[in-house]
Amino acid sequence: MKIVTLLLLCLCATAVVSGGDATETALTAAPGDIALLPCYSAGNVTPTVTTWMKNGREVVRGGEAAPGPPAPAAGQRLTLTRDGSLNINRVTPGDEGTYLCSSTLPGNNTFHARAVLQVASGPDNVSASVGPATALANGTLIVVRGSSVSFNCSGSSYPSQNLTWAFRGASSSNESLASSSGSSLLFTLEEVQPSAQGVYSCSATNPVSNQTVSKSQQLLVYYVPNHHPECVWALAEDPSHVQFSCSWLGAYPEPTLRWGEDEADPAPRWTGHVSAVSESLGVTLNRSLLFDGQTVKCAARHQALGPGKEKSCSFTLKSPYPEGDPLVTALEATSVTLSCSELMSVPTANTTWRRGLQQELIVPGSKYVLTEEPGVFKLTIHNVSKDDEGVYFCRSENPLAVRELEVYLTVKKSATYTGAIIGVFIAVLIVGSAAIVAKTVYSSRHRICLGDGFGPMEDRGDVLSLVESDDEQIFQDTVPRLPPVTNGNHTTLVQIHRIPSSDHEDIETTDTSPQQQEDTVQTEEPADLVTF
Repeated sequence: MKIVTLLLLCLCATAVVSGGDATETALTAAPGDIALLPCYSAGNVTPTVTTWMKNGREVVRGGEAAPGPPAPAAGQRLTLTRDGSLNINRVTPGDEGTYLCSSTLPGNNTFHARAVLQVASGPDNVSASVGPATALANGTLIVVRGSSVSFNCSGSSYPSQNLTWAFRGASSSNESLASSSGSSLLFTLEEVQPSAQGVYSCSATNPVSNQTVSKSQQLLVYYVPNHHPECVWALAEDPSHVQFSCSWLGAYPEPTLRWGEDEADPAPRWTGHVSAVSESLGVTLNRSLLFDGQTVKCAARHQALGPGKEKSCSFTLKSPYPEGDPLVTALEATSVTLSCSELMSVPTANTTWRRGLQQELIVPGSKYVLTEEPGVFKLTIHNVSKDDEGVYFCRSENPLAVRELEVYLTVKKSATYTGAIIGVFIAVLIVGSAAIVAKTVYSSRHRICLGDGFGPMEDRGDVLSLVESDDEQIFQDTVPRLPPVTNGNHTTLVQIHRIPSSDHEDIETTDTSPQQQEDTVQTEEPADLVTF
């Protein structure tokens, strides 16, 4: 309980002895308090009679010279003090109003005063609630980006208070979000974004007493990227080691990243795990902890995902397996290309070309040209010689294993003159055959097969031998000549011999006696002489 004696407004402080209102006082009291309404305050004089009226009705009267019995004291809650002030004990909301005081001073002078009493309480029990949200140990609330959040402010006050929600964030100093009068104020934010992160304040103000009570709540907006973490690998200087890195940028606050083997692996080798609260996390593993078919996984956990939920990225490791043609043949003084493909390894293998059983690394130059396409590695050897013959290795190595493709190169002598030799042989063969045929024809040029009639030639035919006297000297000894004629010209002897047919040749040869054959020859018709 408290006594309210505060004079909020004084309109006049001059004592009036002739009559009339002299002062006006406004006071505010809360229910249950004691209110003291002053009447004559101009000097140290005790009034002889004091009367207090409210809303035209006398509520209390007293003093040494007060006529008649005093007015009821409203359950003894309203009493007069010695100087004529009205004392109200345990103020209730019904006590508010305008009070008029009339005091009679010694010498029959009067003094009038007015007092306005306002009853106000609160704001009390002011509270601010935000939800759905999760409270941290320090009381800070967290919500997830994209969710809907309700803000409720409530309290009690008489008369009814004014409620206001205000926001103070990174981009706003003190922004009013909503306000109303009543016992509570509720508003909702849909699809909360990171810009909604800040301090929210609920203020309750009594319109009578102007008393204000505020409650503040800090709100954090958690969010994670929509994509999964990104896993990458990098080979270390030692090819038997590899570094796996995982990053998940754009999460607030920083997520918890954890490297480990997939729980589904039947024979895990890497029993330990590496974790940290960070946007990125790397781990280096050696060959002894890795095997073909192993799944290495990076899991990202965040409060915005919810308990037990995570996003992840992983690698399924594979040993290298180079493929290509193991046997290659080349000709001297030409160029040959050895090809090897390796597309299976994870992490990607380092593929090189080597030569000989000692696997000497091939250094590119004018002799050896190395070219590389996605997953295909080529070695081109220019001006191939017998010294280039031998074994070559396409060597692929990643942190899991080393695999090699063995390619054997065979070098043969050049075939530059082979075609020419074959062409010369064929040409000689043709020319020789033609010479033999020509010689045969030339030696038998005096024999021409003719038919013995106008019809087609039969199996038996006649041989016409032509001999010219002056044109061919070589036949003068063999061709019989006739005596010269009187005109001095030579004649040509044309002899027509009948050649037996093949059907009768054997018979005539075997069945005819030499005498018969001679007779046959002698019975032939004499040759005709043709003179040219």
